[in-house]
Amino acid sequence: MQEDPTALLFTKSQLRFQSFLKTAVGKGKASFLYAVTVFANKSFKALSVCTRCFSFVSNMAVNCLILQTGRGQHYQWHAHARELVLLHICSCCFGAVEHSFLCRMFASLLVVVLGLRCGGGSDSGELLLGSPKLSGPSEALVTDIVNFFCELPNHPQNESIELRLLKKGDRPKHLGEYTSLRGEVGPIPKRIQLSHEGYLVCVASVQNNSAINSTVSQTHYLKVIEPVKGAQIIPSGPVELFEGGEVELQCKLSAGNHVSFMWLRDGQIINPSLIRADDSFVISRATSKDSGSYICVATNTFNGTNVFNASSPELLVTVKARVSNPDISFTVFKESYQSYFCVVSCQSTRGTPPIRFSLFNGTDLVSNVTVQERRATFKIPVVLDQHLGLFQCQASNSNRTASSRWIPLEIVPVGGPVTMHLEYDMAENYEVIYLRLYCKPERGSHPSFQWYLNKNPLHDQGSFYYVFNQLPGQSILLVSVGEVSAGRYHCEVSDSFDNSTVINSKRCYLDRKVLNHIPALVVGVVFGCFSVIVLLVSACCAAGVIFRRRRYVEATLLTLEKDQWETACEDELELSMYGEDVVTGEEAEFDHASEDSVDDWIQYKKILEEV
Repeated sequence: MQEDPTALLFTKSQLRFQSFLKTAVGKGKASFLYAVTVFANKSFKALSVCTRCFSFVSNMAVNCLILQTGRGQHYQWHAHARELVLLHICSCCFGAVEHSFLCRMFASLLVVVLGLRCGGGSDSGELLLGSPKLSGPSEALVTDIVNFFCELPNHPQNESIELRLLKKGDRPKHLGEYTSLRGEVGPIPKRIQLSHEGYLVCVASVQNNSAINSTVSQTHYLKVIEPVKGAQIIPSGPVELFEGGEVELQCKLSAGNHVSFMWLRDGQIINPSLIRADDSFVISRATSKDSGSYICVATNTFNGTNVFNASSPELLVTVKARVSNPDISFTVFKESYQSYFCVVSCQSTRGTPPIRFSLFNGTDLVSNVTVQERRATFKIPVVLDQHLGLFQCQASNSNRTASSRWIPLEIVPVGGPVTMHLEYDMAENYEVIYLRLYCKPERGSHPSFQWYLNKNPLHDQGSFYYVFNQLPGQSILLVSVGEVSAGRYHCEVSDSFDNSTVINSKRCYLDRKVLNHIPALVVGVVFGCFSVIVLLVSACCAAGVIFRRRRYVEATLLTLEKDQWETACEDELELSMYGEDVVTGEEAEFDHASEDSVDDWIQYKKILEEV
């Protein structure tokens, strides 16, 4: 029985390319017409063709020698005009004819045996293929050439088994194939691409016999690693933003997969809990703390040993502070005789320059200026004792405008008397230890105060005093009472912009003895109060005695009257027993006694009225 061609063997020699087809024949004779065509790499342009026709009586090798130099030849074998080998690419480096050369061959051998016969054949019985086994690397770098090995453990005799490498998916992708003739392990080389990542299977089928079902191996997952490179931060908007704004920074790569990212600000690693996605960092509700230079570092690894890193260039993010509400104030100056002007100051405590300040008088814009600091001044001519209007400062360094309070602009010179009064604090023993002296003019919008002790000026603070000015209303002098603080105190007031007019307060002598001496007025008030209390107590006592005596007299008279009334009633009852018409001597005596008691009652009543 005649067998199909079983293998191809490629060899090389100096400046010659040879292609061999080894065949095996059975006991019978067979005739084969073989042809091999050599093509240029990629262009598929035929370089030469050699044709041989042999009749075999035993195993022989067909040799086709091509006397053609070049590189990357493409061989195709045909038997009876039917293709036996689909593709073979060989890349070689050649030198001169008389010199040796280095030839490197990267072969990818895909054999498809069609099993063409010249003569009779024989029937084969029904086969049941086992499951093939697929092995190979689980990780591979992109562009690397790796081998996957597919093997059918129970290889059927006298059958060619086609082993195909496929990638599973909606549309299975054919990656390579190998024809196993005697159950050998089929190497399937492959140049790795990103699209090869996924689950791979090996499919085994009997060649030229579709009646036998194909079998599939277990899946083998291939992870394709592409080293990272070309990291760059792409912001979603301007990198100069104001507080409360938002910007997203995304780390873009020109190449790389299976990447982990790390973000740094000013060289410090940002807490991963603040990062929503690995490849992006969102600055939301930005504050000044978010300003800085940002870098993203992309990393991936191959087989846990090869680490690839790519760092982006620095990206500077600036978070600007919005300007705060400015404070407004003004200072008056004397330019010449009877000529004055004021400098209005607008100042914000925070805000990123440049800042635009504007001065308004009511609704009228007086002036505006843009400065690289948080303070601006405006010069305005003024007239004394005139109301010049209500002024306000406005500041802006973004789409938001901050405003100051409204202040009236009216310059009033000092005038009227200057009053000075004091308050004091006492210790537990009621001794005065601290004094507070207040100096206040009757009028004046910009007064200047000066305190004196025995005609010596007191400036700001000293060993026993401290000056505190509550402008524009008054000035306070705090004094610790002691021997050095004794003397005459007074203050003088003038205009801060013009010292031609000075007004002095009255002088007041203060020392420890004077402060702790009880004034005569206080003594008189206390004694007077005590005398009034004594008189009130005495009056109360006298009134109580008189009231008690009166009550006693009234009680005595009532008792006497009651006794007389009871005696009269008893005599009247006794006489009624003898008859109403009889008048006795005792009755006459009773009438006489009644007349005497009436006289006594009148006398007691007079005494009571006198009391």
